Amino acid sequence: MPFRFRSTAARPSFARRCTALLLSLSMGAAGFATGLAASFSVSAPAHAEGRIRVAEQFGIVYLLLNVARDQQFVEKEGRKEGLDIKVDWVQLSGGSAINDALLSGAVDIAGAGVGPLLTIWDRTRGRQNVKGVASLGNLPYYLVSNNPNVKTIADFTEKDRIALPAVNVSVQARVLQYAAAKRWGDKDYNRLDPYTQALPHPDAAAAIIAGGTEITGHFGNPPFQEQELAGNPKAHIVLNSYDVLGGPSSATVLYATEKFRNGNPKTYRAFVAALADAAQFINANPQAAADIYIRTNQSKIDRNLLVKIIANPQVQFKVAPQNTFGLAQFMHRVGVIKNEPVSWKDYFFDDPATAAGS
Repeated sequence: MPFRFRSTAARPSFARRCTALLLSLSMGAAGFATGLAASFSVSAPAHAEGRIRVAEQFGIVYLLLNVARDQQFVEKEGRKEGLDIKVDWVQLSGGSAINDALLSGAVDIAGAGVGPLLTIWDRTRGRQNVKGVASLGNLPYYLVSNNPNVKTIADFTEKDRIALPAVNVSVQARVLQYAAAKRWGDKDYNRLDPYTQALPHPDAAAAIIAGGTEITGHFGNPPFQEQELAGNPKAHIVLNSYDVLGGPSSATVLYATEKFRNGNPKTYRAFVAALADAAQFINANPQAAADIYIRTNQSKIDRNLLVKIIANPQVQFKVAPQNTFGLAQFMHRVGVIKNEPVSWKDYFFDDPATAAGS
């Protein structure tokens, strides 16, 4: 059964809820992933072709998965391979929980940022050999603040807290560190880390919109960042991930272990083909894709805003990763990953669908 955190509107007791949730997340993330792994290990030991368990998170960045699920593209592509594929969908929050679930065997495909991918690629090299499967598209991520005094990242102080899906692991955390390194030098890449706090995107967005909490910044993703900008007149963009990374980039990706890929070649091919089908569907049917997102996520987002996000020229739904190598080089340069990638192909599986990556 999917695990979901949901919050679509601010409530009077939000500050107390935020504090309790922050505490529970900081104390319980590892236990949560372990419990998830245990629940799967009882009912689903190592499996053969025809089953795949996919972990996703929150936001439009996972629209490819939403569409593939709604349109049953994995099942359809599986039948072309002679398989009746069963797909289990799990929703988690944060790269740490995602990586724990993958390494524990609770899921087969993990969805998270490039930062978590590079972290787990580095740590499993020569063992589980986790690598990227595909991109979920190019989408700009905004660092939004409701503090009028914060115009740039240099304006954050110890009184501010920046919400991230996972501290030190998520792609938002890594892009923030990359931005800090560009401003103050590599030796101060972690200068803003003390101001960051783990919080799921829906709750962080609610905090920014409501105001009056310790959360004054949120490095999120669509549609939460757009909801913040529309919902609070004080909310404004402090940082755009595209500016840090040097242009359109694949911030969120899917990855898997070498064992799953090699042991389930037909299921793996069907899944990647389904992603391509989903990308084609979204690009051809943005209105229908918006309806699928709302239905799949039980979202209360304004539909017109959602369609606007999907149709944004800066948003590109494609499976080949783009512009990921600069972040990989930075992470090695400052020592957060030990293995130095020579190219993006070091941390992505070699597949025709991603051959045009970067």
